[in-house]
Amino acid sequence: MRGEIFRTVDDYVAAQSPALREKLETIRHIIFKTVPGVEEKISYGMPGYQYKGVLIYFGVAQRHIGLYAMPSAIEAFKKELKPYDTSKGTIRFPLDEPLPKKLIADIVKFRKKRNELKQANKPS
Repeated sequence: MRGEIFRTVDDYVAAQSPALREKLETIRHIIFKTVPGVEEKISYGMPGYQYKGVLIYFGVAQRHIGLYAMPSAIEAFKKELKPYDTSKGTIRFPLDEPLPKKLIADIVKFRKKRNELKQANKPS
């Protein structure tokens, strides 16, 4: 999969194993359910989502699914993210563990609100 160029998120998901496809579809479902009107595209070679600016990205790595939620989300959910490996703007969910669906939904909601506030405070 490394080095492949995907034209759509469907192509990206279809290139994964069945178990991974299920997890990726779960993340997509959470994003679409949480943020009506979100735009989905391939960006930086992975699924990316736009809503009033950059919302979130995700991607598959050898041992985890990376959720790229921006530094503000990592800081805001520091306590809830203790069980996971994180870096400045990345959360790594191990492939051999269930996805924390509620946590992912809460992070997406947080990012949605941040983008709405950011856009509302832009000078017109």
